[in-house]
Amino acid sequence: MSTLSERILGAPAGAYVDREVDIAFAHDGTGLLTREALREMEVERLPHPERLRLIFDHIVPANTGMTATLQAELREYARSSGIELSDAGGGICHQVMSEGVVRPGMIAVGADSHTCTLGALGAFATGMGATDMAAIWASGATWFRVPETIAVRLSGRLDGAAEPKDVALAYVAKLGMEGATYRALEFVGDGAAGISMDGRLTLSNMAVETGAKAGIFYADGVTVRYLAEYGVTASPQTPEDCRYEREVDIDLSGIVPLVAVPPRVDTVREAEEVAGTHLDQVLVGTCTNGRYDDLAQFARVVRGKRVAVRTLVVPASRAVLARAIASGVLADIVDAGCMVMPPGCGPCLGAHAGVLGEGEVCLSTANRNFKNRMGVGGDIYLSSAATAAASALAGEIAVPEAV
Repeated sequence: MSTLSERILGAPAGAYVDREVDIAFAHDGTGLLTREALREMEVERLPHPERLRLIFDHIVPANTGMTATLQAELREYARSSGIELSDAGGGICHQVMSEGVVRPGMIAVGADSHTCTLGALGAFATGMGATDMAAIWASGATWFRVPETIAVRLSGRLDGAAEPKDVALAYVAKLGMEGATYRALEFVGDGAAGISMDGRLTLSNMAVETGAKAGIFYADGVTVRYLAEYGVTASPQTPEDCRYEREVDIDLSGIVPLVAVPPRVDTVREAEEVAGTHLDQVLVGTCTNGRYDDLAQFARVVRGKRVAVRTLVVPASRAVLARAIASGVLADIVDAGCMVMPPGCGPCLGAHAGVLGEGEVCLSTANRNFKNRMGVGGDIYLSSAATAAASALAGEIAVPEAV
């Protein structure tokens, strides 16, 4: 019996295969590099532009004249080549692609390391470099070594103030930052069914923080209902009794609010152990936790109160922003004294809009806390949206209560 990666790629683990790619995308940063590689390859015509996407999300809106000029050139290339463009304000590439574009059984490749996010939809989704992406755009296909698979077996249900982000931090801590290098993580077990699609996207997103090639959930009723909201018909995928290289067991009922302390994602502590740590900034958003569930949870905690530290909230897409406006979630966030940024990556990568100063400390719902990532000399702690909300109110890391 085969793992889901083996079934989608059509070969056993360890085999090398050439496969057509169903969807391939780049963002405003890697898109420029992809375009340059295509020039060097002297590729003028793309054989399958309908399978390609360009998504402006990393530095939006443009922060300098040079950035604006380069983005204008990329817009023109998208128009002339027939590539569908999601322009500034549309949202983060992984979120945009999850909104009815990527479907179960697809092979999806993005020129961004967190493309593994889309495995939450039952697809084989992985990140590649810009040169590899250029080759895919030029040919419509690429090669893979079919990865061995590690099962992350979930049991029970989340309780109290724990969220899927805490589960993600828990499995990263168990595996370590190199513990799943070039493996696929397969999220299985009775507990998987109780995780919402927003939560699954969070869990799949952080697979690359263990070195994994992919992080995959089997499509089930949750997947089918989610895609139906976008007018997409999908069928469930039935797990087989396959052999895994390794299994990691996580009892969801035992998960508590966690925090990754700088400068490593796998250095994880219970939130109460680091409670009281001074904060200069809180960031809620990114491709890990900028979805509606995250914003709604944050709003429930801060509703009727005022944050004690500068707090940035970045919706993951225009659709998420629109839903937050319609439901009143955004009003609660603004009334609490938070700043709302345009949909996109925001300050996560340290390009602009919320970078840290020397010695400043940020609690972020992002996926990476490496030294100097959000600004030279700043420290980054990682948490769930609920922990971020409680901490924003306190002005220091705080343990959230169940909401």
